Amino acid sequence: MRPSLESYSHLAGGKVRDLYIVDDEHLLLVASDRISAYDHVLETSIPDKGRVLTAMSVFFFDLLDANNHLAGEPDDERIPAEVLGRALIVKRLEMVPVECVARGYLTGSGLADYQATGSVCGVQLPEGLVEASRLPEPIFTPATKAALGDHDENVSFEQVAEKIGLNLAMQLRQDTLDIYDRASIYAYERGIMLADTKFEFGLDKAGNLVLADEVLTPDSSRYWDLAEYEEGKVQPSFDKQIVRNWLTSAESGWDRATDTPPPALPQHIVDKTRARYIEAYERISGLSFDDWIG
Repeated sequence: MRPSLESYSHLAGGKVRDLYIVDDEHLLLVASDRISAYDHVLETSIPDKGRVLTAMSVFFFDLLDANNHLAGEPDDERIPAEVLGRALIVKRLEMVPVECVARGYLTGSGLADYQATGSVCGVQLPEGLVEASRLPEPIFTPATKAALGDHDENVSFEQVAEKIGLNLAMQLRQDTLDIYDRASIYAYERGIMLADTKFEFGLDKAGNLVLADEVLTPDSSRYWDLAEYEEGKVQPSFDKQIVRNWLTSAESGWDRATDTPPPALPQHIVDKTRARYIEAYERISGLSFDDWIG
């Protein structure tokens, strides 16, 4: 018989995920259907979003030849029935306090930094780049992990090295760019561009660097449709952009400049967002979401 979720002690929670203690060596990582935008966790959830994120992470953990935190199969008997399909048994690690971001294209906060300074996280870039420009080569643009409700802050490699040590910082940069390169090639062959992505790493008891948390999901990555790509404009992405666009539209009536929480999402936006997440999983993995557990 599977344990109940209540039988595990809750360790920590974020915008989307919750961690529970399984034993001294293992944790239960649960992806919820919560969705966040503009530093708010919305009151409306997206059905099956947690299952999509979990399925995508498992797919890439299996695909990548990288030391990762998985410590059981997706149907492990230690996973409670009520979270089956959106929870994983993982190794307990000492997490490195750095968001490891790789960028192959210029957009988002990277574009804002470039427009202000000509560089991103201290990495000097050529003149004349615009929205969605492909970079000469992928770059490592780390960020500090912010508290719930705050923005992650882009930092330089030198700041990371000062915080965690040069050797570990160099290993983080190398592993981040290596994984990005391999994942972007894989996605490109399937008509999907991986514009940027972020990883989290931890250290095991032996001091080995371990890929952790989620990996290459629509929440942690910016995926674009190759057939629709056009430099110089904002690209439609396989993530919660549908939600962001609605929140800033006249239909929502919400002013993000105020402290007022965002309104509930209408059903048509919920349905479109759910379909977009599933489309990302199926196009990239080549698998049917209907076959995923849970």
